[in-house]
This record gives sequence, structure tokens and C-alpha cells, in this order.
Amino acid sequence: MSTIPTAGPEASPSVNKRRRKIDAVSIASFIALLVTTFLMLLPLFFMVSTSLKSKKELLKFPPSFLPETWQWSNYREIFDTLNFSQMYMNSLFIGILTVVGTLLSSALAGYGFARYRGKGSNLWFMLMLSTMMLPYPAIMIPQFILFSKLNWIDTFLPLIVPAFFGSAYNIFLLRQFFSTLPDELFDAGRIDGCSEFRMWRQIALPLSGPALATVAIFAFIYSWNDLLTPVLYLSSSDKFTLPVGMSSFTSSRFRIPPWHLLMVASVLAMLPIVALFAIAQKRFVEGIVLTGIK
Repeated sequence: MSTIPTAGPEASPSVNKRRRKIDAVSIASFIALLVTTFLMLLPLFFMVSTSLKSKKELLKFPPSFLPETWQWSNYREIFDTLNFSQMYMNSLFIGILTVVGTLLSSALAGYGFARYRGKGSNLWFMLMLSTMMLPYPAIMIPQFILFSKLNWIDTFLPLIVPAFFGSAYNIFLLRQFFSTLPDELFDAGRIDGCSEFRMWRQIALPLSGPALATVAIFAFIYSWNDLLTPVLYLSSSDKFTLPVGMSSFTSSRFRIPPWHLLMVASVLAMLPIVALFAIAQKRFVEGIVLTGIK
């Protein structure tokens, strides 16, 4: 590992010049990071600032950075305008069950693809990966007909049950992680008389915390932000999810969209994602590194 020579009284002019060049690069990199961070956080700042402005102040041009009067009552008004708490609980309920189903199904399928090498296993794996190329509109109509035949329309089942059958991306991600586990662990398990399911549950899963955390975060974010599927299958207002409720702010129901309430809803909708990432940040970063996600 190379080290930078310390510039002392005896340092040569070339060493001092090199040190000044490195300092200039570090300062320029720091300034570039500051500017990038500011640009990335600017929309978030405007979202929070707008959520605390009055209706009158929203129409002012140019817009102000900070509210003239802090309207904390906007956060109470959102619960009076919409059935916000019910929508929030619906999204949480669907999101949690989606994560459970995704972890169970994707971990089982990924373990099978990683640990078993049978005839045609690679073909089945490639067929599974090819489903990633199918856009959702291509399967939307057949899936809707299937769920309508099962009388699942206007229920949460079409939003939850598909997660229990896995997704190609998550299966691929977990398969890559399970492939890195040493065979000696499973050979020792077989010698001790463990069944394959017990080895999956007691050997593979406890070692897969980072990969499982990554899949859980991806699954929850997808379910939490999903707008198309709830719009397609839900028609009763008491079953609406948060994205459906937020989209109603821009409908013809309001002559002028209440942007301040929409920003309040956005801030509150962001909280579970931020909390989940804060709790699982370490595991998530480890999973990104171990599974090689770019």
C-alpha cells in the first residue's frame, strides 16, 4: 500500500507539488459531493416545506423556500379530508404480507436452483429468468380474468397472493447468494441426518440475513409504491391503498389540487420506507455487496 510522503522541512519541491495536487483534488471532490447532495435533497426539502404552507402561500410566485406561517394543522387536515389512516393501514397490511410471501417463496426457489443440479435445471432457471422480460401489461388481462373467475376482485388477494409464488428477480438474487455458501456445511448437515427442508431452514436462512434484508426492502418498496395493481382490482373506497388515495388529490373532485395536503401525504408515506432502511441499512448494504447488485 503506497503512502504519501510527509512534507517536512526536508521535503523536496516535487513532493510538495504532489501534496498540493492531492489536496486540490480532495477539495474539488468534497465540493462536488456537497453540490450533488444539495441537488438530491432539494426536492425533499420542497416537499416538507410545501406540506407546511397555507393554500394562499402555495399560489405565490416565485415560491418561497420556507413557509411564512407554519401550518402544522395540515397534518391534522389530511386525516379529515381522506380516510387516510385506513389507507395507511391497508398499505401496511398488504406490504407486510407481500414481504412474508416474497421471502418464503423466493428463498425456497432460490435455494433449490442454487443447491440442486439435476437434468434440465439450467433450462428451468433460464425459463424463469426469461419471465423478467415480460412487461406487466402483457399478463395484466389474463391475470385479471383469472382473479375474476376466482371472485377475488375488490379484495386484497390479487395484491398479496402472487407474492407467495416468488418473483424472478428475487429468486435470482437469492440463488446467487445461496451459491456462495460452502458445500461442506450442507454435507455436514446430511451426515447429521438433516432433511433438505431443515438444512434450508437451519443452515441456509440464518446465513442469508443480508440477502433476505435486501429482498424484503425491495419487496416492501414495490408493494408500498404500487398504484396500477390496486387501481385495477380495488373499487371500494375502504380498501384503497395509500397511492390510490394520493392520486385522488389530482382528480376532478378538487377544483384546485390541494398540493399542501398531497405533500403532507407524501411525507407521511415516506416514513415507513425511511424507518425500514434505517433499521436494515447495515444488512441492506451487506446484501448489495454480497449479491453483486449494481
